[in-house]
Amino acid sequence: MTALAHGGVGRRIAYYRSMVRPKMTQEQLADAACVALGTIRKIERGERGVSDATLEAIADALGVDPARLRTDRGSTHTRVHDALPMLSDAIAAYDVPDDGPVRPVQDLHTAVVEAAHWRLAAQYTRIARKLPDLLTELARAYQAAAIGERTELAGLLVRACRSADAVAYKFGARDLSARLIELMRWAAPEAADPLLTASVAYVRTETFFAARAHGPGLRALEGALSAAPAPATTTETAVRGTLHMRAAVIAGRAHDVSAAAAHLNEARALASRVPEDVYYGTAFGPDSLRIHEVSVAVSLGDDHLARALDIASKWKPSTDLPAERRSGFYIELARAQLWSGFVDDSFESLKVARRIAPQHTREHPWVREDAATLRRLKRADSETLTNFAEWCAAT
Repeated sequence: MTALAHGGVGRRIAYYRSMVRPKMTQEQLADAACVALGTIRKIERGERGVSDATLEAIADALGVDPARLRTDRGSTHTRVHDALPMLSDAIAAYDVPDDGPVRPVQDLHTAVVEAAHWRLAAQYTRIARKLPDLLTELARAYQAAAIGERTELAGLLVRACRSADAVAYKFGARDLSARLIELMRWAAPEAADPLLTASVAYVRTETFFAARAHGPGLRALEGALSAAPAPATTTETAVRGTLHMRAAVIAGRAHDVSAAAAHLNEARALASRVPEDVYYGTAFGPDSLRIHEVSVAVSLGDDHLARALDIASKWKPSTDLPAERRSGFYIELARAQLWSGFVDDSFESLKVARRIAPQHTREHPWVREDAATLRRLKRADSETLTNFAEWCAAT
């Protein structure tokens, strides 16, 4: 790994840290980037260099392309976008992978779990950098294994594709996302895990969102609910709850008030039976349900927006929830506030979302749309709002 010369890099890190509103402290940057606080301090003071891996972690936390920290003339075409063709190549050859080394299954499991943590923390640059090789290695391991030994590897392949899909979908590579989902659907039955199959159905809904095919998406989720195991255990309860949450959201997008309410009621009953930290591909619990209630209200719009504002007035997501989900809450809330005429509050919510998960916020299409609208309304500080709109490429 290259160690970059320290001087200017440290100053640029400090500059971009100061541009986050509210300003990000060195300690908060260290936590978000998973880098020691002392290391951040020394880098900013110019007392030490910074490796490519550390620079990418810091850039992820700040929501900027690493090139911006190397030079102020960095391209807006990010390293995540640059890595998408490699992800495409990796899954194109899933049945005929290149020859190469294969780590023990336990090591592969550790790598897949790490990638899932990056997804929940919205650390997309790390995923884009690591997942092409991991997907290739998993495909190689799967093809080399005896038929009776493929079950665990198939499950790992599904979970790794889930992390890769988070990058493809959120960065606008919808065709690649659809291919990753189809690979997940192919591998899931091989894993012989009905809960994993249900979680794939949850992810598949992205395809219907992208195509605005909300009716078929709702039918697909209801079919997955029929096939899912009965909620006898905590995990089974959580998985069924996630499907109901997702069904409520897509019913909201279809403006099917009755179906949205019915699925929310089912999810609410299931959430009352589990703690918040139940995770099987998707977090589920009472707090996750509240976030989805806001999402459904925003999807339904009009008279339902008051429900989103009411939830937000009484409750905020705790830091124990995944960063991606917390930032999503504030993105949804910002839209509800904007549509309700609370434009200053809307901008504040967008800034909170950026603080929590910069990359997730910057790449979210609603953020660009709403920032552009706010900019036209000129109801917030013009310089700050202009900086934010330029940061997320709002037009």
